[in-house]
Amino acid sequence: MTHEIERRTLLQMLGLGVVGSGVFADSLVAYADGADAVTIGWPSDVPGWDPNLHFTPDAQPLYKLVFNQPLTQAPDLKLIPNLIAKWEMAKDGLSLTAQLRDDVTFHDGSKMTADDFRFTFFERLKSPEKLDIKNSWKKVKDIEVKSPTTAVMHFSAPYPTAPQWLAFLGSYIVPKAYVEKVGEKAFAEKPVGTGAYKLVDYQLNARSVLERNDKFWGPKPAIKRVTFEIIKDPSARVAAVQSGQVDITVNVPVREVTRLAHDPNLVGEINPITRVVLLQCRNDQGFADQNVRLAAHHAIDKAALSKAFYGGAAVPLSVPVTPGTPGALPDFKFAYDPEAAKKLLAKSGYSTSKPAKITFGATNGHFPSDFDIARAIQQMWKKVGIDAEIETIEYSKYFQLNRGGKLPDATLYSWDNATADPEIFGGYLLNAKMPFSAFKDPIVSDKFGALFGQTDYDKRIAGYKEAEKFAVEYGATIPLLQSVVTVVRKKKLSYEKFGNGWILANTMKWG
Repeated sequence: MTHEIERRTLLQMLGLGVVGSGVFADSLVAYADGADAVTIGWPSDVPGWDPNLHFTPDAQPLYKLVFNQPLTQAPDLKLIPNLIAKWEMAKDGLSLTAQLRDDVTFHDGSKMTADDFRFTFFERLKSPEKLDIKNSWKKVKDIEVKSPTTAVMHFSAPYPTAPQWLAFLGSYIVPKAYVEKVGEKAFAEKPVGTGAYKLVDYQLNARSVLERNDKFWGPKPAIKRVTFEIIKDPSARVAAVQSGQVDITVNVPVREVTRLAHDPNLVGEINPITRVVLLQCRNDQGFADQNVRLAAHHAIDKAALSKAFYGGAAVPLSVPVTPGTPGALPDFKFAYDPEAAKKLLAKSGYSTSKPAKITFGATNGHFPSDFDIARAIQQMWKKVGIDAEIETIEYSKYFQLNRGGKLPDATLYSWDNATADPEIFGGYLLNAKMPFSAFKDPIVSDKFGALFGQTDYDKRIAGYKEAEKFAVEYGATIPLLQSVVTVVRKKKLSYEKFGNGWILANTMKWG
């Protein structure tokens, strides 16, 4: 899987540049050309600085600088030690033994121990705060602290993907003593972690400023000061990197990458990653009819979307899994077939003169060309007999709408899975017991839910492949494309590329 992603990345990478103005907007970005500072144009703010609170994929590159996870991933997505030096999963999936490092301190100077591990993944779950890690770690029935560096997680049911979750969303170790002393609200305002950087300034929806933690337990980053400028509009991010106000930015339209292709001062990249662009479907309202859902899928020309908006770099998908990952089904293809779409709609009494009416949600600037893709799909649907009214959704509101059952009939979304495990693709997208699913039909949900406790790896992967195919043929999900991350950076600034799209400032350096 990794080699495939890296090969495509190299083939699809574009060189580009622009003449920077050399004039900076304010004193914060005056560091930009220095050897020890970098300014990053980022599309969305963190939902708060408590890293256990909300599962927000785009916040992870910020959280990973201030906090650390028990495990992490190499650029090829292999699980590797981090705060945990060694781990062992029991064969029955009911326990995991963790050996923690003994040389880690928090930003306040206190030493990290197994008590902090227990607090994060067990005691905090009892908090009245609506923490998202209550969902990922709800099977934890106890954590046994055997020594300051040894802890055993005990689960109420088999949890075969516990190691993956120790490196995934929300799983950051926080300091027990500090959180209990100041309270959860104060902790979120003045966070203390074990990370390579400390938060020194935060302005909501404007910027976060981080400074290097010189007592960090791991490799010392080359960059001393990191500033994240929150720039929600993609055209404004393009302008910021052109003018030199930021050193690197992400998720700009591919057409802008192409437009800037002739200047020697910038580099642009189109990197396929382990994210899936798909339509989150409801199973009620305008999409209650299976014929309408399947017609909507057959009507979408995915290859045309990839060519028009990603220069062909985004691979068309038939299941909600990225190519080369364990749950992929390379031999299964869901056809682009407008005539089949018209026939399905006709069975339910719809046509171009009497169209089915649905609501269609889309973000604008959350991932490259998202709103343009939505408008293109809207036109494809119109040709077969589906009239879709587009509603713009703020990325920060998506999770709230989904949890409240208030998403539109179909919603264009980029689903992140840094682990690449199929459970965190279809398992979380289509298991109605999880807060991420918009499709609530038990016919689909039960197929995925039954796999959560399967400890035999081969049987688990085979089960997910079968469930994914069924879900697509049932109209429960409409996968579109393997997502890409577009990056524009100053030519002298380098960073380490990850197959899941992480852009991590602690790997950056000026050359």
